[in-house]
Amino acid sequence: MKFGIVTSFGSVRDYVEMARDAESTGWDGVFAWDDISVERGDVFDPWVVLGAMAAVTERITLGAMVFSLARRRPWKVARETITIDHLANGRFVLPVGLGGTWDGGYSRVNTEDPSRRVRAEKLDECLEILELAWSGETVSFRGKHYSMEDLRFDPRPVQRPRIPVWPVGAWPHPKSLRRAARWDGVIVSDMSEGSDAEDTTPAAVAGVTSWMRENRTASGPFDVITEGITSGADAAADRAKLEPLAEAGATWFIESRWEADQSIDTLRERIRLGPPRL
Repeated sequence: MKFGIVTSFGSVRDYVEMARDAESTGWDGVFAWDDISVERGDVFDPWVVLGAMAAVTERITLGAMVFSLARRRPWKVARETITIDHLANGRFVLPVGLGGTWDGGYSRVNTEDPSRRVRAEKLDECLEILELAWSGETVSFRGKHYSMEDLRFDPRPVQRPRIPVWPVGAWPHPKSLRRAARWDGVIVSDMSEGSDAEDTTPAAVAGVTSWMRENRTASGPFDVITEGITSGADAAADRAKLEPLAEAGATWFIESRWEADQSIDTLRERIRLGPPRL
């Protein structure tokens, strides 16, 4: 299992310093986050942040938890993803989701339909366009929401055959799982009846892993991404939480700290303690 951490608190300069510190203390990945306007604190553009992180690191995987592609122009995303992948020399992943309606991304700035159905349609079309754009060929696309004619996106990404894509998959709902099955990983979201756990549960991971084994349509490596909180100071407790996830099929655990009792200081301390050890 690999271990990442989200830069959920701090200034934009803190984010860059935390990426450098996370690499030096053994973490496998650092992830920014994507939003427009929230009430919990400062918000920074993830593409700019990731570019700066790429410039000060050499090993760690970089991404954001998670990119809302439905509110973006796909051809601009194509150029942004290629640029970050080159800056990071092939260390970029693209976690994606529908995007929420609680921020300024839909309910306060757009006049277009913010429904879940439309956001899902836009996400799928955007991913199709990205795959075409990353091919290095001259490509066209005509869909319900987006179209482009005879565009070529040079240079190609560093990674082959393309940049890895990690869609959110809501267990046990097959529609979002089918989206993830087309790509390179799934960020497990437990939507099963009665679930109120903040951390990803082993039962949800096992269900998703089994479903993917039977239904995945893409080939190649496939990651199962989980989220939660570990102490870093209590190795036994961390192992008790993480070993069932690993046994259920998780390949990534991403430390995601958003609670009111968290701060830049607690986040820096968790980074300093290093990733869990199984």
